[in-house]
Amino acid sequence: QVQLVESGGGLVQPGGSLRLSCAASGSIFSINLMGWYRQAPGKQRELVAGITSGGSTNYLDSVKGRFTISRDNAKNTVYLQMNSLKPEDTAVYYCNARGTTMALQEYDYWGQGTQVTVSS
Repeated sequence: QVQLVESGGGLVQPGGSLRLSCAASGSIFSINLMGWYRQAPGKQRELVAGITSGGSTNYLDSVKGRFTISRDNAKNTVYLQMNSLKPEDTAVYYCNARGTTMALQEYDYWGQGTQVTVSS
């Protein structure tokens, strides 16, 4: 099995920063894609940022220039550095990973979610 454990969420003031981490563990052969999604109350879950094993990145337009996704392949960990946070960034953030297990089965796993609240 594969597990994703998230950390780093919390309460911050507008303009503040947070860094989210997501560590993958278990029967992993490879991880191809890792990304961060978020879901606010009453809204659809949306992709915030994604990164390939080669380091290519993609961002939601509203977070470009403020958020940075990065990946440490040796640790099977993905990060989301969030700067200049706005109240509209408030949501539950979910880590996602896609890849192959040691049994050569494709997987698509989600983290447990971490709450990010931006408020004065």
